[in-house]
Amino acid sequence: MANPPGMSFFDRYLSLWVGLCIGAGIAIGRFLPVVPETLGKLEYDNVSIPIAVLLWIMIFPMMLKIDFSSIVGAFKMLKGLTITLTVNWLIKPFSMFAISWLFFFVIFKSLIPETLAREYLAGAVLLGAAPCTAMVFVWSLLTRGNPAYTLVQVAVNDLIILVAFIPLVSLLLGISGVVIPWNTLLLSVVFFVLIPLVLATITRRMVVRTKGLAYYEQSFLPKFTGTTITGLLLTLVMIFSFQGEVILQHPLSIALIAIPLMLQTLFIFAIAYNWAYRWKLPHNIAAPAAMIGASNFFELSVAVAIVLFGLDSGATLATVVGVLVEVPVMLALVNYANKTREKFNNQATAIT
Repeated sequence: MANPPGMSFFDRYLSLWVGLCIGAGIAIGRFLPVVPETLGKLEYDNVSIPIAVLLWIMIFPMMLKIDFSSIVGAFKMLKGLTITLTVNWLIKPFSMFAISWLFFFVIFKSLIPETLAREYLAGAVLLGAAPCTAMVFVWSLLTRGNPAYTLVQVAVNDLIILVAFIPLVSLLLGISGVVIPWNTLLLSVVFFVLIPLVLATITRRMVVRTKGLAYYEQSFLPKFTGTTITGLLLTLVMIFSFQGEVILQHPLSIALIAIPLMLQTLFIFAIAYNWAYRWKLPHNIAAPAAMIGASNFFELSVAVAIVLFGLDSGATLATVVGVLVEVPVMLALVNYANKTREKFNNQATAIT
């Protein structure tokens, strides 16, 4: 992120802390495998309970900023919703297929056997057909996105997943029998959206009722300033500890899969972000509208890959690499979005 005056030493060197946490996670997975093995058992229907708790810690500060009266207004932000829905459902799945096919079957043809390339492609498609549910709240918070709009776009995309995910995956992969693991989908929505939203709403009402709105906005909310970053760094350690051994055993495979996934992320972000700029949307709408398509609903993607292709398949590995790639790349995009905020603000000033 940009380094405005007064930024803390911790925030100023966030990229360094991210790198250290990734390294720490890989080291834990390699030298203390009992830690990820124990934490890995704490899951239900492919949803990791420890990661869910850390996501609550990250998401809760944004939920605290949501005033239910503003949600109605968020539904009226049709330009923002048009961008995110068009990019997420009419562009992203097909661009993911095209970019991944190009790399796995053409550019990396001599490095990847055809059978394995098909599995990698399948995993990439599963990622591309499922827009983000949880982490987009974090990216939105870090870019000062509109909390109500972020919640609305997540809710709308989750509803579309119910009807569009299976047809898209079946069409792009040419396979039948694709099913949505409903427990994983519903638990993810409950864990990452409903529970933190309910807790935040109760907290907001209690604090405002006893201390007043001015105290809530000026004194209470600032107490959570470092919460999201702390939760994010701990999540990085945990995710990379889970996959530390895989990374060390298959470094070439990880790199080959990561390249098209990274390019896809940058491509989708560029389309949505620039579209929002050309439509003269405010930055607090443009940033979350671009972030939700750039990131993925990896809990759902990993679960479907395991069901369709097996735990040790190339498809499952590709979805896992998606998890590993997403956070560092999305942090870079958060940094870019923050550095270009004034470009949107200047445009808004010129209009007025």
